[in-house]
Amino acid sequence: MIDLETFGEKARSWLQENAGRYSAGEGPLPPTLSRELRVALWDAGFLGITLDPAYGGQGLTDEHQKVFGREAAKYPLAPMSEVVTTGICAPTLLDYGNEEQKKRHVARMIRGEETWTQLLSEPGAGSDLAGLQTKAVRDGDEFVLDGQKVWTSGALSSDFALCMARTDPDVPKHAGLSMFIVDLRSTGVTIRPLRQMNGDSHFNEVFLDSVRVPVTALVGAENDGWRSLTAMLTHERLALGAGTGAGGGGQSWARASSSRFIRLARRRGLHTEPIVRQEIVKVFVAERVLAYMGQKMRDEIAAGIPVGSKGSVAKLATALLARQASNLGMVLGGVGSQAWAVDDPAGAALATDSLSSPMTAIAGGTSEIQRNTIGERVLGLPKEPQADRGIPFREILQNPAATAGRA
Repeated sequence: MIDLETFGEKARSWLQENAGRYSAGEGPLPPTLSRELRVALWDAGFLGITLDPAYGGQGLTDEHQKVFGREAAKYPLAPMSEVVTTGICAPTLLDYGNEEQKKRHVARMIRGEETWTQLLSEPGAGSDLAGLQTKAVRDGDEFVLDGQKVWTSGALSSDFALCMARTDPDVPKHAGLSMFIVDLRSTGVTIRPLRQMNGDSHFNEVFLDSVRVPVTALVGAENDGWRSLTAMLTHERLALGAGTGAGGGGQSWARASSSRFIRLARRRGLHTEPIVRQEIVKVFVAERVLAYMGQKMRDEIAAGIPVGSKGSVAKLATALLARQASNLGMVLGGVGSQAWAVDDPAGAALATDSLSSPMTAIAGGTSEIQRNTIGERVLGLPKEPQADRGIPFREILQNPAATAGRA
């Protein structure tokens, strides 16, 4: 195994030579830049650093990952990972996928050859995912999926998805779920973009009409999908809040804003204003606390210590920081953050960040859900009552099959 000093020297040399071509800058990123960086890092041995060599990784230690992270932090690089693919789906496959699934997909996911998403939320099942109605019916060596998903991140640009579906409606709602790998190019998959207020169509609704997947696409055991879903949601909150990811290289959604705000305040002559200085310091402190929190969780994961619901703390902190940074950015940007010249990418970036910031309080579980989770599972407060627990899903009144024909 390469020693840390030699590995650090190798990282410094590679970054000095290559970082410039993968700089994120301050404006919108070209769509292909992050993927090109990931391929280059993989080829150089700096992505998949801690990933098992059986799945194409380097098999090095978390200390090696930290060494590269410290060196890479010196450069304004494009994101080194795609949060849904490498921070959520890949770790879930590593936890519950079989060997064939892991060997076929994980390395491709990390180096950017495959983009994945999650088919979870539905029009009637968002915060209560166990109430989902998409069904999967066994037909020989295949399952046939029918249903509708919504708020699916990046579906139009994704190759595969991890999809939750109901395989047994005659048991309580948490007990009859299964997880499947779905090829989004399959017959019967229809993806419709949802236009957001920032002008993007990051989210989509996905229709599954008699979509056939092989039995080998089942992730984990049939009707045991709640177990793999719980793991996926934990990975999601850690990825969004603590910057974790398969093989290392994960990044938090709360991009560091304080250094950008310092530069902006100086350009606008506001850097001597006491209130401005105080607000920038508040953002800086929140960023550092979140960074230390994320590092602690990553260290615990590397040491085999379950972090569990601590991910909800990081996810909630990320959402609060995103809103705090958004508000300060708009103040510092002034009118330039609301009406900017065509040749002013910085103004466009501030406006985009502001319009995008509410998403961080919704995606991956709302802040209200995170507070409930923290209260119940971290602080030990009583759970909220659940009237439908223990009732077969087919008999739950919100289920259309149960209410059909009733007044």
